[in-house]
Amino acid sequence: MSDSIEKLIETTPVMKQHGEIKKVYPDAILFFRLGDFYEMFGEDAIIASKVLQIALTSRNKTKKDPVPMCGVPYFAADAYLKKLVNAGYKVAVCEQTEDAALAKGIVRREVTRVATPGTFEPENPKENTFIMSFFPGTSLCGIAIADISTGQFTVYETAESLQDEIHRFGVKEILCPQSLKNDIHYSVILKNFFTSYYDDYCFDYGEAYRAALSFFKVATLEGFGCEDKPDAVRAAGGLLSYLIETQKTGLEFSKIRTLNNHAFMFLDMAAIKNLELVSSLRDGSSEGTLLSVLDETLTPMGARFLRENILKPLIDNNDIRQRLDAVEFLFTDFKLRDELRIKLKMVQDIERLTSRLTKGTASARDLIAIKTSVEAMPALKAILRAVDNVFLSTVADVITDFTSLINLINDSIVDSPPNTVKDGWIIKDGFNKEIDELRQLSTKGKTYLIELEGKERAATGINSLKIAYNKVFGYYIEITKMNIHLVPAHYIRKQTLTNAERYVTPEIKDYEDKILGAEEKLKNLEYKCFRDLLDKALYYANELRETAQAVAALDYIQALAVAARKNKYVKPVVTSTGEIRISEGRHPAIERSRSVERFIPNDTYLDLDEDRLLIITGPNMAGKSTFMRQTALIVLMAQMGSFVPVEAAEIGIVDRIFTRIGASDYLSLGQSTFMVEMIETSNIINNATQKSLIILDEVGRGTSTFDGISIAWAVAEHIANEVGARTLFATHYNELTELALTTRGVKNYNVSVKEWGDEIIFVRKIVRGSADKSYGIQVARLAGLPDGIISRSKEILAELEKKDAPDEGGEKFAIRKRRKPAAQLDLFSSVIVHPAVQRLLKIDIEKTTPEAALSLLRELKKLSE
Repeated sequence: MSDSIEKLIETTPVMKQHGEIKKVYPDAILFFRLGDFYEMFGEDAIIASKVLQIALTSRNKTKKDPVPMCGVPYFAADAYLKKLVNAGYKVAVCEQTEDAALAKGIVRREVTRVATPGTFEPENPKENTFIMSFFPGTSLCGIAIADISTGQFTVYETAESLQDEIHRFGVKEILCPQSLKNDIHYSVILKNFFTSYYDDYCFDYGEAYRAALSFFKVATLEGFGCEDKPDAVRAAGGLLSYLIETQKTGLEFSKIRTLNNHAFMFLDMAAIKNLELVSSLRDGSSEGTLLSVLDETLTPMGARFLRENILKPLIDNNDIRQRLDAVEFLFTDFKLRDELRIKLKMVQDIERLTSRLTKGTASARDLIAIKTSVEAMPALKAILRAVDNVFLSTVADVITDFTSLINLINDSIVDSPPNTVKDGWIIKDGFNKEIDELRQLSTKGKTYLIELEGKERAATGINSLKIAYNKVFGYYIEITKMNIHLVPAHYIRKQTLTNAERYVTPEIKDYEDKILGAEEKLKNLEYKCFRDLLDKALYYANELRETAQAVAALDYIQALAVAARKNKYVKPVVTSTGEIRISEGRHPAIERSRSVERFIPNDTYLDLDEDRLLIITGPNMAGKSTFMRQTALIVLMAQMGSFVPVEAAEIGIVDRIFTRIGASDYLSLGQSTFMVEMIETSNIINNATQKSLIILDEVGRGTSTFDGISIAWAVAEHIANEVGARTLFATHYNELTELALTTRGVKNYNVSVKEWGDEIIFVRKIVRGSADKSYGIQVARLAGLPDGIISRSKEILAELEKKDAPDEGGEKFAIRKRRKPAAQLDLFSSVIVHPAVQRLLKIDIEKTTPEAALSLLRELKKLSE
């Protein structure tokens, strides 16, 4: 706290109150309610004024050290809160908790909630706002994930990288024990994330367990499936304590969902990023991602469900087939699909509306939105019950008929209620007798005043006389200065204006008391009636949540069917054989790109035996990376339950997809390109299984040529011989193609290129065999390198191919090029050379494999006989 505020605390009661509250929330910007504004002081004001782009002023400007100050109107607070939270700040909202008119001394104020990046409802309804809590155990890491806007609470334990788990859920805030704050390992991992450190005591197993039992009102956690997961319980207990403290009231989770990691394909951070599943490598948006291609959802719940399933594909064959059959059912039945889409368009975000209901923050408009949404449920249920499909029938069974809730809201709430719930005009006429009487009195009273205005004009002869109202003076008669001489004696002067005088009469005051009293009572009674309605609607919360989840699954399936129909996708055959057989496969995002004239499809065949590792050679820009990515995406889509961009596909289920693509410098972490490359490759080698799919692009390119070839060769050999995973291995090292001669399961493929004089044409077709050239110089020309560099590159390449460059390196080679070559003695110019010696001189030792060497020895033996 700044010295200037400390001084104010000593002299100003309000600022003393502010200072005491600020001490409790030192890491949050304090929104301090003063009348119709939230005021901020000191460092809070300096930060907020910059982020919110509002004027920075000061308190006690006449004093030596004025305190910085800024404020925002209370009725627009949410917009300002969003900006601060999106900028990565916590905001403690401090309200006046007693009526200023009844307060003795300073009005009592308390923090009613703390808004943080992980607890604030996002602007994009298609995204979750996840807050993650973790506790590092001895062998496993306990994790708890919550979204308070949807009521989702998930726990699990994992041995995977914490960074991978964070990216897997797109976490907005991370919570962990206070003792980890100075831990170097975690400070590196959490560097780029909004992190809150919390009391270690709350992560103690006994305390965490008690917190979970208390919150969910159960006697044991066995029913949630996490009784035997102590580290997950620790993370859950810490998260619950933190959320209770920051949200104060209205926190609601119906249950703990224990995640079974063995039911989903695990995707690490590299795979999520490199395959551009939900965000683009170019700018981080969803443009050009798999998500953007498949998102034909019509509800926010369905959109969030789609995003979740892209990042967590299934690995159970039966579950995948059920989804595929459901997609096929809607794919072929246009009428059914159209009927479902018409009804789904009526459904709003039931999950978040229900969450507001349980927190007690729902408005009358929210109740109308719930009513409108659930009115579509009987029709949806009837449509789905009539179809012959297991998945869709299961969805129908979960959807509830909310006739009684619809009737409750229909009978009580006006069709177009106001935005606020405390200003009246929410409750329908005829629902509450007392409200009707007060409303009639209020309406009649206002009508009387209009009639009174006409009567007074006639009695006084002042045609400009008017009866008006303001909050300060109440109702009054206003008469212009030029008519003051006509004012009756019984008028009582109330206020003098520049051009008019204002008066009251005993009659006006009597009716004012009746009208204003009735209006105030009416507002209070309507608000009380509305709160009672919320309590009654709360009875349906669990059924609303279950129905929302069922609708999300239905919306997901119909979206996949629409995407399949629109993009000409085909139903894959999913098996457990291990074979991946793709005919005419396409990249789902690139084929839709406007910059691509015509996408060239390619076949893929991988198995666990003779074709488990494909070495793919060919020049840059020819399509190697696209081919590998599309193979991974087709597999992933199939395991989501989606149709795929192929002519035909048989997909042997994979447990994980690993990718090592491109060169990304992590300089901020002190890691070079090559170090990152080796870390990612090491992760793949150590975690891949025979059931995995591995995508490797240019392993070993970050170091010297010989080192790179050696590493790439050894990695490929290890994967083929020891791991046995299905692998696509793209490389510029043509030397690696010799692995096909020595290692079982390795096959060579290359990207076909046509030469036209000194130019090359990318055919973008993957064919059997290895590439005979790298075409690097031709690609450099296409990239726009100057002609001088291209010409010089050709000269150097020619010399290197003749092995004219010395072993010492390029600098010596450049010096040697400027010298006149010395005459050399030809030892064989005047002698007859034996055929065996001639053959021996032609051998390229560096390119000779062990198998070829044996063949050469036999040939030399015959020549020497």
